Amino acid sequence: MIKHMNMKLKYFLYTLVVFAFTSCDDYLEPESLSTFDSSYIFSNAEDARKAVNAMYVHFSHDGFRSRLSNNMTGNTDIEHAGGSSDGARYQIWRLDAQENNGDLKYVWDIGYQAIRDANIAIEGIMASDALNSDDAALSRKMSHLLGEAYTMRAYWYSMLIYYFGDVPFSQEAPKVDVEFDLPKEDRNVILTNVIQDMIDIEEKMMWADEVQFGIEQINREYTLGMIARLALQRGGYYLTPQLSMERQSDYLDYYQIAKEYTKKLMDLKDRELPTDFRQIFLNQCKFISPVNSDILFEVPFAIGEGDVGWNIGIRVDAGTHPYGSGSNYMAMPPTYFYSFDTLDQRLDVTCGLYTIDKDFVQQLVSTGNMNISQGKWSREFLDTPPGPSTNKGTGINWPMLRYSDVILMYAEAENELNGPTASAQDALKRVRQRAFDESAWSEKVDQYVANVSGSKEDFFEAIVDERAWEFGGEMIRKYELIRWNLYYDKVEETVGGCKKMAVEAFEGTSDLPDYVYTKLAENGDLIIYNKFEKVLAAPDDTWERESWLINMYDETRADGYAEWITRDWDNYVTPSNIGVPDGVIRYIFPIPRIAIDSSEELEPNNGYGFNF
Repeated sequence: MIKHMNMKLKYFLYTLVVFAFTSCDDYLEPESLSTFDSSYIFSNAEDARKAVNAMYVHFSHDGFRSRLSNNMTGNTDIEHAGGSSDGARYQIWRLDAQENNGDLKYVWDIGYQAIRDANIAIEGIMASDALNSDDAALSRKMSHLLGEAYTMRAYWYSMLIYYFGDVPFSQEAPKVDVEFDLPKEDRNVILTNVIQDMIDIEEKMMWADEVQFGIEQINREYTLGMIARLALQRGGYYLTPQLSMERQSDYLDYYQIAKEYTKKLMDLKDRELPTDFRQIFLNQCKFISPVNSDILFEVPFAIGEGDVGWNIGIRVDAGTHPYGSGSNYMAMPPTYFYSFDTLDQRLDVTCGLYTIDKDFVQQLVSTGNMNISQGKWSREFLDTPPGPSTNKGTGINWPMLRYSDVILMYAEAENELNGPTASAQDALKRVRQRAFDESAWSEKVDQYVANVSGSKEDFFEAIVDERAWEFGGEMIRKYELIRWNLYYDKVEETVGGCKKMAVEAFEGTSDLPDYVYTKLAENGDLIIYNKFEKVLAAPDDTWERESWLINMYDETRADGYAEWITRDWDNYVTPSNIGVPDGVIRYIFPIPRIAIDSSEELEPNNGYGFNF
């Protein structure tokens, strides 16, 4: 295992000694390298390492750490946020962000800055004699650094495409004679290119257990997984300016790539999934980064950086206790909570039903908006309390890709190509086995998988469900629903499910709990007596009755539903509100106006129902 606190501090900070990159007005053209000469920097592995590290610095920007990583990835069927403010994040949640939206500008800026730094590294390494040195160890180090840069560039193009559609495609480092005022490129062309870059380099990369920073830097495992993830994006659906969801006719070629490269990782570097699901995320909160385990790559945040446990995770109210304060911007709808099998060990880890008050006492989550939280992270899990006045900057890392994701991508790709074969079923079983006690495997794993394997369609639906249960709170669901063309259907299903729960709780016709009974255990943990069923009374008077699903119904409102049920997904299920046809979710946003105005080639996102 790697204890990473001191290591990751060095990881980011020594980069800044070597490079002095600053932003400038042109959206693609940065200022030049600092006084160091590029040919010198890339002549040796040590300085080249520092140059490549420049790409990672952009993860510490708010545009990633509190926006792109989690805050901007609702609303879906498993994570949602809302409100009536006109602030930048609220515009994004409502799908009506304007061209001057600051959060979108953050993402655009840091995306292209990271791409710029990746291009500098790629060009410098490719031109370096060290890459093809007779010194095999040096050549291998340089090849790995090249793979890191290709993979980082691929990640950022993937994200820019998800948020803006077709975007400029720059593959060159900044030089005097290189034109950086570029028009948009077809998103499928970009994805095809960056996937091929990773395919061409991955065999020359090193595994996480061979590199200095383990899973806190891009490694071969992550690159193999990213080939598959981006191949499924390239083979999936996307929104056109004409507001139709389409995918390319060659989509099966990309499912084949996803299958091939997930299988390659599973063959070359297989590992057992950790049996303790909670420990995966406790490790992040305790600054432990094991290699050859579930997480393949996580963004390293130094102490004082990162917003995990501040705007995502268990809510902790400020008080005299030493843990500071953290909120939770993304709630999990009760339809998601009650979709889990009650024996699924991922449920209590994923869905936090308690908050911590100013006196450091656990309380039931606010039921006014059913603010079930991402229970995978909390500042209370930190071994060293950060201080009573702290909030941001917990230093908790953010997971970018897990091995269970690779296994489920394999199952999905194999099913799409060949149906629910034995190997696809075995992959699904591997993930479910971790979710249930071994005594339940016969029913919850073997029988369950057999029941969903009657057809390709049934197995695909099982994959959709399994990914929800496995990755709740990790904020990747939005991208999956887009590529599956299920975004509208799943959100509509969620809103309908919440409305049904509200009415049934009010009318008393459901077996689910309209009220729950709670008390504190001797160790201070909140115990909920009847999380899954309605009961008429608690066993004794040590329990306190609290409103639960009954709060989803509001008699003061004309429709009877709590405001958040209709508000948070309103423009998703009623897209005509923003000039979009029924059945379409406009997940594409305007390209920032400042980028348009500083370019002679870049055009706004005309179409998509925008009226600029």
